[in-house]
Amino acid sequence: MIPHNMKKNKPVNKVFIATSMDGYIADRDGRIGWLDTIPEINTIDSGYDAFTSEIDAFVFGRVTFETVCSFDMDWFYTKPVFVVSNTLEEIPQKYKGKAFLIKGTVLEILAHIHQKGYYRLYIDGGGLIQNFLKEDMIDELVITTIPVLLGGGTPLFSSLSEQLHFECKRTTLYLDAIVQNHYVRKRQSL
Repeated sequence: MIPHNMKKNKPVNKVFIATSMDGYIADRDGRIGWLDTIPEINTIDSGYDAFTSEIDAFVFGRVTFETVCSFDMDWFYTKPVFVVSNTLEEIPQKYKGKAFLIKGTVLEILAHIHQKGYYRLYIDGGGLIQNFLKEDMIDELVITTIPVLLGGGTPLFSSLSEQLHFECKRTTLYLDAIVQNHYVRKRQSL
């Protein structure tokens, strides 16, 4: 039987991320400064606000969380942030009540978050996205490609045991340089 909340809130896991042309989300040193190759992108609406308005909570890998915490700005997330880590012992005091540590497999993580009433999730972090893809638990991917070749670093994708098919719903060109593709997972109807 489907729980009452599940009828109203169909679980959806989404990714909104930038990559280099060769598919990396961070350079060899784990840095993301290359995202500012075309700094004007930060002055236009690239769809992030609309995308995040449709989610209930953020799910970050540890490295993504630590990267966000290193930014020289106030905490700007108004929705819960769940941090997936098997090595982090606790959330730093500064972020308690804003971010919540969670451990386990992809299915255990989702069960825990859904139990709290959050069903539309933004998934962020290279390893975390890869693990969700391995479990076929990503429903949408918005990938913004920055026109730079890094030649190595943290890849967005890793090996999968089977092919996953997506449909490109929209392609947008920003500043005559940056391409954003919005993909939706193609699933067979039962």
